[in-house]
Amino acid sequence: MSPTMIKAGADAWLYDADVFSDPPNANWLEAAPRVESERAGRGQIHLLETPVGIGVHRAYRRGGRIMVMLGDRYLFTGLEQTRPIREFRLLATLSTHGLPVPKPLLARVRRNGLVYRGDLLTGAIPDTETLTDRLRRDASSVPWSAVMAAIAAVHHANVWHADLNAHNILIDKQDKAWVIDFDRATVRAPKLIWREENLQRLWQSLHKIQGKRWMQQFEPAWQQILDDYAHAFAALKRARWS
Repeated sequence: MSPTMIKAGADAWLYDADVFSDPPNANWLEAAPRVESERAGRGQIHLLETPVGIGVHRAYRRGGRIMVMLGDRYLFTGLEQTRPIREFRLLATLSTHGLPVPKPLLARVRRNGLVYRGDLLTGAIPDTETLTDRLRRDASSVPWSAVMAAIAAVHHANVWHADLNAHNILIDKQDKAWVIDFDRATVRAPKLIWREENLQRLWQSLHKIQGKRWMQQFEPAWQQILDDYAHAFAALKRARWS
């Protein structure tokens, strides 16, 4: 991976020069052939054709009440502090080390005075479904050990995920799990408390998806799933020092 930054007027974009032989222009995201679009979280994602296959384009948008006032605008406090650039650089580090995350292809920042808008393009992970979709289709077939191994790998890299819910975990046809959407994710000191908070956020999303009755039946299994996470995390620590 070769992250390369280009600035032109109010625009800046960070891209992988190993993917784009020629620098993409400022409107590449709008001009790229679109495969399809779908709702995702606070907005839409677009599947685009890229030099290395299908890419996932996401425009950054706010949630909650503040979305009414600011929508897709964020306060500019420096290029390296913008959400697209920070997420690109974090994903570049994680994917280079072989973690189960998408590979970043292009981040774009468009500044207008004190605010900016941002976009991120990542490589699509083929033949996947979200953990949410797997739960709704066949909850008994969820590969929980793989899900927890993926989360443990991210946590072992000391990365706190800002919204670790079932929509942000993908499962491929080989039952390997992937973690996506690292907007606002940060590298933190290695402490148990924030790892437990991430897992609690996942539990809450499962409750929202599956309902109280299902969760009551699922709770004993959840304790074993947490044990799987602990074992996966411990194995990563042993491997690091072996």
